[in-house]
Amino acid sequence: MPVSSRFPPEFHPELWALQTSALGLRAPTVAGGANAALERAGRAVVIPPQGPLGQPIGGVLKRAMDLAIGVIAIALLAPVMLIVAALIRLTMGGPVVFAQRRIGFEGSVFTCYKFRTMIPNAEEALERHLAADPSAAQEWRETHKLRHDPRISCLGHILRKSSLDELPQLFNVLRGDMSIVGPRPVVPAEIVCYGAYARECLKARPGLTGFWQVSGRNTVSYARRVALDRYYVRSWSVWLDVWVLIKTIPAVLSSQNTA
Repeated sequence: MPVSSRFPPEFHPELWALQTSALGLRAPTVAGGANAALERAGRAVVIPPQGPLGQPIGGVLKRAMDLAIGVIAIALLAPVMLIVAALIRLTMGGPVVFAQRRIGFEGSVFTCYKFRTMIPNAEEALERHLAADPSAAQEWRETHKLRHDPRISCLGHILRKSSLDELPQLFNVLRGDMSIVGPRPVVPAEIVCYGAYARECLKARPGLTGFWQVSGRNTVSYARRVALDRYYVRSWSVWLDVWVLIKTIPAVLSSQNTA
Protein backbone atom coordinates (compact mmCIF):
# COMPACT_ATOMS: atom_id res chain seq x y z
CA MET A 1 0.00 0.00 0.00
CA PRO A 2 1.66 3.27 -1.06
CA VAL A 3 2.09 6.28 1.17
CA SER A 4 -0.82 8.58 0.58
CA SER A 5 -0.05 11.70 -1.45
CA ARG A 6 -3.13 13.54 -0.15
CA PHE A 7 -1.74 16.65 1.49
CA PRO A 8 -2.54 20.37 1.47
CA PRO A 9 -1.37 22.27 -1.64
CA GLU A 10 1.06 24.38 0.41
CA PHE A 11 2.76 21.38 2.03
CA HIS A 12 4.82 20.15 -0.91
CA PRO A 13 6.43 23.46 -2.00
CA GLU A 14 7.09 24.45 1.60
CA LEU A 15 9.11 21.33 2.28
CA TRP A 16 11.01 21.82 -0.95
CA ALA A 17 11.74 25.40 0.07
CA LEU A 18 12.93 24.28 3.49
CA GLN A 19 15.19 21.75 1.85
CA THR A 20 16.87 24.49 -0.16
CA SER A 21 17.30 26.49 3.03
CA ALA A 22 19.33 23.57 4.42
CA LEU A 23 21.89 24.49 1.78
CA GLY A 24 21.94 28.12 2.88
CA LEU A 25 19.54 29.42 0.21
CA ARG A 26 16.64 31.74 0.84
CA ALA A 27 13.41 29.82 1.45
CA PRO A 28 9.94 31.36 0.92
CA THR A 29 7.28 30.88 3.56
CA VAL A 30 3.59 30.03 3.27
CA ALA A 31 0.55 30.95 5.27
CA GLY A 32 -0.09 28.71 8.22
CA GLY A 33 3.49 27.50 8.60
CA ALA A 34 5.12 24.24 7.65
CA ASN A 35 4.52 22.64 11.02
CA ALA A 36 0.77 23.05 10.64
CA ALA A 37 0.95 21.62 7.14
CA LEU A 38 2.96 18.68 8.40
CA GLU A 39 0.38 17.98 11.08
CA ARG A 40 -2.49 18.09 8.59
CA ALA A 41 -0.67 15.97 6.05
CA GLY A 42 0.28 13.41 8.66
CA ARG A 43 -3.34 12.49 9.19
CA ALA A 44 -3.49 11.04 5.64
CA VAL A 45 -0.24 9.09 5.83
CA VAL A 46 -0.20 5.32 5.76
CA ILE A 47 3.15 3.66 6.44
CA PRO A 48 3.66 0.88 3.89
CA PRO A 49 3.57 -2.68 5.25
CA GLN A 50 6.89 -4.41 5.68
CA GLY A 51 7.99 -6.51 2.73
CA PRO A 52 11.27 -7.83 1.36
CA LEU A 53 13.95 -5.40 2.45
CA GLY A 54 16.24 -3.78 -0.12
CA GLN A 55 19.62 -2.22 0.53
CA PRO A 56 19.74 0.82 2.80
CA ILE A 57 21.38 3.98 1.50
CA GLY A 58 25.14 3.40 1.29
CA GLY A 59 24.91 -0.38 1.07
CA VAL A 60 27.84 -2.56 2.08
CA LEU A 61 30.35 0.30 2.20
CA LYS A 62 28.36 2.31 4.70
CA ARG A 63 27.70 -0.79 6.78
CA ALA A 64 31.43 -1.57 6.91
CA MET A 65 32.11 1.99 8.08
CA ASP A 66 29.44 1.65 10.76
CA LEU A 67 30.96 -1.57 12.10
CA ALA A 68 34.50 -0.20 12.12
CA ILE A 69 33.57 3.08 13.82
CA GLY A 70 31.15 1.36 16.21
CA VAL A 71 33.67 -1.21 17.46
CA ILE A 72 36.41 1.40 17.92
CA ALA A 73 34.04 3.82 19.68
CA ILE A 74 32.76 1.17 22.11
CA ALA A 75 36.30 0.09 22.94
CA LEU A 76 37.42 3.66 23.61
CA LEU A 77 34.29 4.79 25.43
CA ALA A 78 33.62 1.69 27.54
CA PRO A 79 35.07 3.30 30.73
CA VAL A 80 32.89 6.38 30.21
CA MET A 81 29.79 4.22 29.75
CA LEU A 82 30.54 2.29 32.92
CA ILE A 83 30.91 5.53 34.90
CA VAL A 84 27.65 6.93 33.50
CA ALA A 85 25.83 3.69 34.33
CA ALA A 86 27.14 3.82 37.91
CA LEU A 87 26.07 7.46 38.33
CA ILE A 88 22.55 6.72 37.08
CA ARG A 89 22.26 3.78 39.45
CA LEU A 90 23.49 5.84 42.41
CA THR A 91 21.47 9.02 41.79
CA MET A 92 18.22 7.73 40.30
CA GLY A 93 18.10 4.01 41.01
CA GLY A 94 16.13 1.67 38.82
CA PRO A 95 17.19 0.63 35.31
CA VAL A 96 20.27 2.25 33.80
CA VAL A 97 19.23 1.89 30.16
CA PHE A 98 16.02 3.21 28.64
CA ALA A 99 14.61 1.14 25.76
CA GLN A 100 12.14 2.65 23.30
CA ARG A 101 10.55 1.51 20.05
CA ARG A 102 11.77 3.51 17.04
CA ILE A 103 11.11 3.38 13.32
CA GLY A 104 14.01 2.04 11.26
CA PHE A 105 14.87 1.20 7.68
CA GLU A 106 11.80 0.71 5.45
CA GLY A 107 9.44 1.14 8.40
CA SER A 108 10.78 -1.71 10.52
CA VAL A 109 10.43 -1.22 14.28
CA PHE A 110 13.44 -1.74 16.52
CA THR A 111 14.36 -1.20 20.17
CA CYS A 112 16.56 1.86 20.58
CA TYR A 113 18.79 2.09 23.67
CA LYS A 114 19.76 5.21 25.61
CA PHE A 115 21.01 5.90 29.10
CA ARG A 116 18.02 6.77 31.27
CA THR A 117 17.71 10.50 31.85
CA MET A 118 14.16 10.78 33.16
CA ILE A 119 12.64 10.61 36.61
CA PRO A 120 10.29 7.80 37.69
CA ASN A 121 6.68 8.40 36.60
CA ALA A 122 7.96 10.58 33.76
CA GLU A 123 4.81 10.31 31.64
CA GLU A 124 2.58 11.42 34.51
CA ALA A 125 4.86 14.42 35.06
CA LEU A 126 4.63 15.28 31.37
CA GLU A 127 0.83 15.09 31.33
CA ARG A 128 0.58 17.39 34.36
CA HIS A 129 3.02 19.86 32.81
CA LEU A 130 1.24 20.01 29.45
CA ALA A 131 -2.15 20.40 31.14
CA ALA A 132 -0.89 23.32 33.23
CA ASP A 133 1.15 25.11 30.52
CA PRO A 134 -0.59 25.76 27.17
CA SER A 135 2.61 27.08 25.54
CA ALA A 136 4.43 23.88 26.48
CA ALA A 137 1.53 21.85 25.09
CA GLN A 138 1.78 23.71 21.79
CA GLU A 139 5.57 23.22 21.70
CA TRP A 140 5.07 19.48 22.29
CA ARG A 141 2.48 19.21 19.50
CA GLU A 142 4.76 20.99 17.02
CA THR A 143 8.15 19.43 17.80
CA HIS A 144 7.59 16.42 20.12
CA LYS A 145 10.24 18.03 22.35
CA LEU A 146 10.30 20.52 25.21
CA ARG A 147 13.02 23.07 25.96
CA HIS A 148 12.14 22.77 29.65
CA ASP A 149 11.18 19.13 30.12
CA PRO A 150 10.01 18.32 33.68
CA ARG A 151 10.73 14.63 33.17
CA ILE A 152 14.50 15.04 32.98
CA SER A 153 16.58 14.64 36.15
CA CYS A 154 19.59 16.82 37.07
CA LEU A 155 22.00 14.11 35.91
CA GLY A 156 19.82 13.60 32.86
CA HIS A 157 20.31 17.24 31.82
CA ILE A 158 24.08 16.77 31.94
CA LEU A 159 23.92 13.55 29.95
CA ARG A 160 21.70 15.12 27.30
CA LYS A 161 23.76 18.30 26.98
CA SER A 162 26.87 16.19 26.44
CA SER A 163 24.99 13.60 24.31
CA LEU A 164 26.40 10.88 26.59
CA ASP A 165 22.88 9.49 26.93
CA GLU A 166 23.08 8.31 23.31
CA LEU A 167 26.20 6.17 23.70
CA PRO A 168 24.23 2.89 24.08
CA GLN A 169 23.00 3.44 20.52
CA LEU A 170 26.45 2.28 19.43
CA PHE A 171 25.15 -1.22 20.16
CA ASN A 172 22.17 -0.49 17.89
CA VAL A 173 24.71 0.34 15.20
CA LEU A 174 26.49 -3.00 15.68
CA ARG A 175 23.14 -4.82 15.53
CA GLY A 176 22.31 -3.15 12.21
CA ASP A 177 19.33 -1.20 13.57
CA MET A 178 21.05 2.15 13.12
CA SER A 179 23.93 3.79 11.31
CA ILE A 180 26.57 6.14 12.70
CA VAL A 181 25.20 8.88 10.40
CA GLY A 182 21.64 8.96 9.15
CA PRO A 183 18.16 10.50 9.49
CA ARG A 184 16.65 11.05 12.93
CA PRO A 185 15.36 7.91 14.68
CA VAL A 186 11.71 8.67 15.39
CA VAL A 187 9.08 6.97 17.54
CA PRO A 188 6.10 5.33 15.77
CA ALA A 189 3.68 8.10 16.78
CA GLU A 190 6.01 10.72 15.30
CA ILE A 191 6.45 9.29 11.81
CA VAL A 192 3.11 10.72 10.64
CA CYS A 193 4.68 14.18 10.94
CA TYR A 194 6.85 13.27 7.96
CA GLY A 195 3.75 13.25 5.79
CA ALA A 196 4.18 11.97 2.25
CA TYR A 197 7.96 12.05 2.70
CA ALA A 198 8.09 9.22 5.23
CA ARG A 199 8.90 6.55 2.65
CA GLU A 200 11.81 8.54 1.22
CA CYS A 201 13.35 9.21 4.64
CA LEU A 202 13.04 5.53 5.58
CA LYS A 203 15.38 4.50 2.76
CA ALA A 204 18.29 4.88 5.19
CA ARG A 205 18.99 3.44 8.62
CA PRO A 206 18.44 6.11 11.30
CA GLY A 207 21.63 7.68 12.60
CA LEU A 208 23.39 8.21 15.88
CA THR A 209 24.19 11.62 14.43
CA GLY A 210 23.02 13.37 11.30
CA PHE A 211 22.15 16.60 9.56
CA TRP A 212 19.70 17.55 12.32
CA GLN A 213 22.51 17.19 14.88
CA VAL A 214 24.85 19.59 13.10
CA SER A 215 22.18 22.06 11.93
CA GLY A 216 20.76 23.28 15.21
CA ARG A 217 19.29 20.04 16.59
CA ASN A 218 16.52 21.12 18.99
CA THR A 219 16.49 24.72 17.74
CA VAL A 220 15.14 23.90 14.25
CA SER A 221 11.50 23.44 13.28
CA TYR A 222 10.04 20.03 12.64
CA ALA A 223 9.56 20.81 8.96
CA ARG A 224 13.24 21.66 8.64
CA ARG A 225 14.16 18.35 10.32
CA VAL A 226 12.18 16.53 7.65
CA ALA A 227 13.86 18.59 4.92
CA LEU A 228 17.31 17.82 6.33
CA ASP A 229 16.55 14.09 6.45
CA ARG A 230 15.36 14.18 2.84
CA TYR A 231 18.45 16.05 1.72
CA TYR A 232 20.71 13.50 3.43
CA VAL A 233 18.98 10.51 1.82
CA ARG A 234 19.07 12.10 -1.62
CA SER A 235 22.67 13.31 -1.39
CA TRP A 236 24.44 10.52 0.54
CA SER A 237 28.13 9.95 -0.06
CA VAL A 238 31.05 8.75 2.06
CA TRP A 239 32.34 12.30 2.19
CA LEU A 240 28.98 13.60 3.37
CA ASP A 241 29.13 11.16 6.30
CA VAL A 242 32.69 12.25 7.07
CA TRP A 243 31.61 15.91 6.97
CA VAL A 244 28.72 15.23 9.36
CA LEU A 245 31.01 13.35 11.76
CA ILE A 246 33.48 16.24 11.81
CA LYS A 247 30.69 18.79 12.37
CA THR A 248 29.18 16.65 15.14
CA ILE A 249 32.06 17.39 17.54
CA PRO A 250 31.49 21.17 17.80
CA ALA A 251 27.71 20.63 17.66
CA VAL A 252 27.84 18.36 20.73
CA LEU A 253 30.15 20.76 22.58
CA SER A 254 27.73 23.63 21.91
CA SER A 255 25.21 23.41 24.75
CA GLN A 256 22.71 25.69 22.99
CA ASN A 257 21.97 22.94 20.45
CA THR A 258 21.37 20.16 22.94
CA ALA A 259 18.52 19.28 25.27
